[in-house]
Amino acid sequence: MITLASLDQFKSLYRDGRKWNRCVEAIENIPNIQPNVFHSVGDSLAYRLQNGPSVTNEHFVGHRRYFDVHYYLAGSETIECADKNTLTQVHPYSDETDREYLAGTGQTHRIEAGQMVIFENHQAHRFSAADNLEKVVLRVTIEDGYFLNK
Repeated sequence: MITLASLDQFKSLYRDGRKWNRCVEAIENIPNIQPNVFHSVGDSLAYRLQNGPSVTNEHFVGHRRYFDVHYYLAGSETIECADKNTLTQVHPYSDETDREYLAGTGQTHRIEAGQMVIFENHQAHRFSAADNLEKVVLRVTIEDGYFLNK
């Protein structure tokens, strides 16, 4: 899990690449969308505004085809993150949902308003608590360009 202090830091570190620029475009469009409705920018990014806590699960969730990027607008959230190879698979990977579920323990992080996190695909995460949470949830393809099958 990569934790960034601000959107400005994200813009500085990830200024190269279409998918990262689309993340900024999506975040800047948040005033124009309704909460909890997915929108897309091209075929490499889907995003939504989330008000309220994330779904908590007893298992870790991992992805293979998409990065999860979360930008915290208000409140805070506790996230537990671990490398997948240190966890035990509970439900196998599904290509339809891009999810796999794992059990074990990881390192706990408290994320505050203004921060961003990028969940890397060799890791899995789970949410445990949130206070007055509002964030942008972005699902970004791991591929550099467009999907080859489209």
